[in-house]
Amino acid sequence: MRRLKSCSYRKEKVSIMELGLKDRVALVTGSSRGIGRATAELLGREGARVAVTYHTLRERGEAVAAGIRERGGDAFAIQLDISSDQSIRNAVDAVVERWGKLHILINNAIHAGERAVAKSRFEEVPAEQWRDLLRGNFEGAHVAIGAVLPYMRRERWGRIVNVSSVVAADGFPGGATYGAAKAALHGLTRTLAKELAPEGILTNVVMPGLTLTEAVRRSMPEAVEQAARISPIRHVPTSEEVAQVIVFVASAANTTINGEIIRANGGAIA
Repeated sequence: MRRLKSCSYRKEKVSIMELGLKDRVALVTGSSRGIGRATAELLGREGARVAVTYHTLRERGEAVAAGIRERGGDAFAIQLDISSDQSIRNAVDAVVERWGKLHILINNAIHAGERAVAKSRFEEVPAEQWRDLLRGNFEGAHVAIGAVLPYMRRERWGRIVNVSSVVAADGFPGGATYGAAKAALHGLTRTLAKELAPEGILTNVVMPGLTLTEAVRRSMPEAVEQAARISPIRHVPTSEEVAQVIVFVASAANTTINGEIIRANGGAIA
């Protein structure tokens, strides 16, 4: 009987994928904390120039930008109110004035409105409040896309990533208006993917579920433990894990993913 030679397994070297982000200019809305912050930081580490936006927490926004610069990147912070068309346009103008171009838009900011609205039954939300939520969470992203498109078209290259929520696809009691606004982003993305791709601009949605942000870790520890137990990956995705998906889709390494709704929740069931 022929003896088999013993085999020793060696650890394979994993090469780092070149994302092609060096000197690309990115605007990340809502990037003073959470998923937006992790996305801005990762873009900075990959060589992109990053415009960090904050709504009211200027110190947080400045701290994120400073951290990117300390690690050798290029970043600055600017105030942006996603419910104000003029504020959005001002932010885009500031980016182009600073760097002369704009390649990447990450629509991450949300407009929470009054906290009570998110917990109210559908018929209990006054019309002016649900309209405010719709405008902030859908129209704000719509305006931002319109503001950046001329610069992406000029470069014949662009990446738009709309950050959604599983509420848009699966629903959640008390989340009708927010879910409707995020679902509207899905329809917009599908159409823009077909309209803009011939010009080198790809448009996608990344749809996180429960994510282990600083706020969630602090305010929902029991929900996090329960979600981790039933998740196929046995943990709640961190902001950094979701950011990796966003940054890849927003990079030059992505040449074919377009018009997709990408879940980034570890396969969890709502």
